[in-house]
Amino acid sequence: MAKRVFLIVLDSFGIGAEPDAAAFGDEGTNTLGAIARDPAFDCPNMGRLGLFNIDGVTAGQPDAAPIGAFARLQEQSMGKDTTIGHWEIAGVVSPEPLPTFPNGFPDELIAKYEAKTGYKVLCNKPYSGTEVLKDYGEQAMAENALIVYTSADSVFQVAANEALVPVPELYRCCEIAREMLKGKYGVGRVIARPFVGDKADNFRRTTNRHDLSLKPPRDTMLDLIGKAGQDVIAVGKIFDIFDGQGVTEKIKTTGNTNGIAFTQALQTRDFEGLAFVNLVDFDMLYGHRRDIPGYAAAATEFDRFLTDFLPGMREDDILMVTADHGCDPSYLKTTDHTREYVPWLVYGKKIRPGVNLGTRMSFSTIARTICEYLGVDASSLDGQSVWNEIKA
Repeated sequence: MAKRVFLIVLDSFGIGAEPDAAAFGDEGTNTLGAIARDPAFDCPNMGRLGLFNIDGVTAGQPDAAPIGAFARLQEQSMGKDTTIGHWEIAGVVSPEPLPTFPNGFPDELIAKYEAKTGYKVLCNKPYSGTEVLKDYGEQAMAENALIVYTSADSVFQVAANEALVPVPELYRCCEIAREMLKGKYGVGRVIARPFVGDKADNFRRTTNRHDLSLKPPRDTMLDLIGKAGQDVIAVGKIFDIFDGQGVTEKIKTTGNTNGIAFTQALQTRDFEGLAFVNLVDFDMLYGHRRDIPGYAAAATEFDRFLTDFLPGMREDDILMVTADHGCDPSYLKTTDHTREYVPWLVYGKKIRPGVNLGTRMSFSTIARTICEYLGVDASSLDGQSVWNEIKA
């Protein structure tokens, strides 16, 4: 029977501050700790997998006999953003942080961007994605301008109203930015942020977001699995994060509910290799907006999905659940990501239940373990496999 790995990233589902969190301004943060206290949080299936048995996790009640193997993973890359978090999950550690622009992008860069796109640029400073629409949306519509903003992450975000700047045109403008932003300006992601509405009170972002990422600096797990002749199915923004590199099939989603449905459908399909899923709403809709009840409810929705998914797994299937960074919704000093450990839950008929892997240095433990299970040479990747410790 074909070996299949379902790797699901709960985007920003951190489980407590890493030892160097203070250097990132995130001392004491704990995404799981914040949401587990909310009445909307109910995650018995993740508890059975071992979520509350992970070292350092004080939320919830440890399971007496977890059915999965479990660990907490400590990031080795110098950052706390989506791009390098996913690169590390895929086996590539980034020793240098991607550039950020806390004072906005240089005037000469913006002037060149305006000339290349033909649009005036507004804002050009760090901003909340929802607040920037309230403060600049009406002006952008009046002047048919683009709203360019950044954050504490390595991003160049471009917002425009779909009624005036059609989505394909906004994507064209973002492709121009991606071509320009290299070297010292090489941000991790250029993000198209289309919105609708006709005044500040009713502006809202749409699901037509599109990320244009830097290509990873070298081959990742995705490339190695694909070159070995196996499937690499990217669900959600995985394709965008890796700029398509190594992906054999792309499945676009509109959010968690849609991504969960596609993942459920994939379980009934025949394929061999990796289904790599990102559920972005945890981060985008709830973490950054510091919405604790919303985040807790999203965790519960995912847990309900596991109720049917776990029994439906085939003999050679493995499920892995993890995250790429934290985004503690109770941390009000900023609205940015938080430097946290991430969980790693591993389950399947080939996995020995109840294995506590402790704390592992590097998210790339995931990539090395997946490749070993799939029989793919991963000697070029960072990290160490734990397959021999968890195999049944």
